[in-house]
Amino acid sequence: MMQIPSTIFNFVKRNFSKVYLWLAILIFGAANAITRKLTELGSENLIDGRNPISFCNVLFVGNIFALLMLILIYRRQWNTSNLRQVSWQNWMSLSVAAILSGALAPSLIFSALSHTMVTNVVLIGRIETPLILALSFLLLKEEVNIWIISGAIISLLGVALTVFLQILWENMMSSSVFITVGVGEIMVAGGAIALAISTIISKTRLQQVPLGIFSVFRTALATVVFFCIVLYLYGNQHFMDVFSPFLWQWMLIYSAVIVVFGQLCWFTGLKNSSTSEVSLASSFTPITGILAAYVFLNEVPTAAQYIGGIIILFGIFLTQIGIWRQTASNMTVHRGTSPEKMYEQCGFKGV
Repeated sequence: MMQIPSTIFNFVKRNFSKVYLWLAILIFGAANAITRKLTELGSENLIDGRNPISFCNVLFVGNIFALLMLILIYRRQWNTSNLRQVSWQNWMSLSVAAILSGALAPSLIFSALSHTMVTNVVLIGRIETPLILALSFLLLKEEVNIWIISGAIISLLGVALTVFLQILWENMMSSSVFITVGVGEIMVAGGAIALAISTIISKTRLQQVPLGIFSVFRTALATVVFFCIVLYLYGNQHFMDVFSPFLWQWMLIYSAVIVVFGQLCWFTGLKNSSTSEVSLASSFTPITGILAAYVFLNEVPTAAQYIGGIIILFGIFLTQIGIWRQTASNMTVHRGTSPEKMYEQCGFKGV
């Protein structure tokens, strides 16, 4: 008789995890569109001709808010016992991963948003997943089947076709004989590569690092590195409006919803979800990203984006089949997935 309440409890607990997981996907998918919308809002409320919600200000202030909230949430994990468990090798790996995923990748992606459509950022950013699969296979000797390999190749072809068709169309309109790739597209690809490398580092070196230490240190170091780089490249005047009340009121909402609440939903959903369930949810990130661009920005996909997007989604579908088959053949459920291992599973998360 005691098994029935236990079964019901486990069912409810598992489905709550799925709700959190899908809610995180919706939030992360909308991150790029909301970021662009905030900068447009700032351009309508200039301060002495300057946009107070510039991409640099969004990233810097967003990181500060996120850091404060993460410290409040994970302050108990920052104790002597936990810190002693982190070796100096792990600190080095964590530093590299933090700079790549917390400073370099967001900087490139935020800059890309000012040079190309949000839909392009969403679609081209999908090269991150095939890169992670390829690096996992080559460097970590992880098992992959023909379905996963085929899906990764097709997804890459979809990204390449999206870029090529857009370039071809633009050259036809301008009658140019030179084929050039847009700056925004290159930045997105660079950001995706940085995220992929960071994920591999997390898989190999950061499995035993407590989540609170992982999250707080990553955000803190990324904020400092980004601030120093911007000061070096653009000077002090670049952050003239960083204390604008108009900026901070919007960033408080942005950080609380996109960064902190989104990540809490993601990690809560990971705790009782299988690898295949996480992968399935993550595969919908480009769809939510494109829908968010349409809802918030009235951004209608071009013909090239439709064609490339369909091919990318087909590749994701094949990859998902491969993951299902691989999970079934291993006869394991893989519950309690390591948060650090799955942290970059669905790509860019706002900050």
